[in-house]
Amino acid sequence: MKRLITSESVTEGHPDKVCDKISDTILDELLRQDPLSRVACETCVTTGLVWVMGEITTKGYADIDTIVRRVVREIGYTESGLGFDCQSCSVMTAIHNQSPDIALGVDDSLERKTKSIHNSSLLIPNSSLNYDQIGAGDQGMMYGYACRETDALMPMPIFLAHKLTMRLAEARKSGELAYLKPDGKSQVTVEYEDGVPRRVDAVVVSTQHSAHVPMEQLRQEIKERVIAAAIDPGLLDSNTKYFINPTGRFVVGGPAGDSGVTGRKIIADTYGGYCPHGGGAFSGKDPTKVDRSAAYMARYVCKNVVAAALADRCELQVSYAIGVARPVSMYVDTFGTGKLSDEKLTEIVAREFDFRPRAIIEKFDLLRPIYAAASVYGHFGRPGFPWEETDKAEELRNKYGGKSF
Repeated sequence: MKRLITSESVTEGHPDKVCDKISDTILDELLRQDPLSRVACETCVTTGLVWVMGEITTKGYADIDTIVRRVVREIGYTESGLGFDCQSCSVMTAIHNQSPDIALGVDDSLERKTKSIHNSSLLIPNSSLNYDQIGAGDQGMMYGYACRETDALMPMPIFLAHKLTMRLAEARKSGELAYLKPDGKSQVTVEYEDGVPRRVDAVVVSTQHSAHVPMEQLRQEIKERVIAAAIDPGLLDSNTKYFINPTGRFVVGGPAGDSGVTGRKIIADTYGGYCPHGGGAFSGKDPTKVDRSAAYMARYVCKNVVAAALADRCELQVSYAIGVARPVSMYVDTFGTGKLSDEKLTEIVAREFDFRPRAIIEKFDLLRPIYAAASVYGHFGRPGFPWEETDKAEELRNKYGGKSF
């Protein structure tokens, strides 16, 4: 059976990604000064305007105006002719303290208040440690995923889409394609046969550009220097369709062309629509917010399960109640590829991995300024982040590999 799956990515100059990077840079600065900062920072941008808002409780100080202008400059909006630039944009703020009602549950979890073991059906490793101290910052469900389609154990459509946008940024910043501007998007459609990716069926690249470049030149050079450089030629064939700046013009872009908001690219941030998404955004949130930290943990678990050869595909859902440290629910789905049953793998995951917020924070050392780097080109599938390690795989393989239940 054949089917087509499509995913998209956007460059750091896309208005929504401008917002994500500003929010995460503010978070990084506050964590650098005060690792216990509680941050829920969101950003909006439009023509000539950046508006930063949210709830922040910290002993640190962030010069938001300076941070915003630095981020906008680093992204590449330095020309007034683009309709949005680091020098002339206005910066507005609306920041207040975190709600004390939320803090009640985060600072002192339900388990600590009642001295009870909530949801004891989920086995918790190292339960004697004081990991019940921090409750989940909100209710919600988070998903993790991993598969064998790429070396990064990511689905191929989103993996290739990110490679294209990263290559666009590289060609722009190096001056190789000097007419490129910061805003851009990619989209990749992969053809699967019996669940295995076989070829790239379609590639879409839309990139902001200078007004003077001939469209014929841009399309040819994007195809030769961006697409051919980012995608394995063995995946491209005579039937692959290319759509490069299909409208014929993309001069007005970035916040001047469209407003942006933090957290609006959650599918590009994760798995490109290949699997479900819980709905919570990542950027601008400190790691007590399980929207972020538990999604990182879920990716880590799935990647280690696949790396341990316990499954070829692994999806994990975990859910929380606000103010409660232990998950409310958890399930594993291996889509029939598991060496063990999904029920047994769910038990193993609950036993081997601690999903309480404080345990996740300590596992990945999340109270440090690492988030701006994750805010663009996907939070998953790139090296350098602790949730991308497979350091648990050998232990899982030795304990559970080859066993039948």
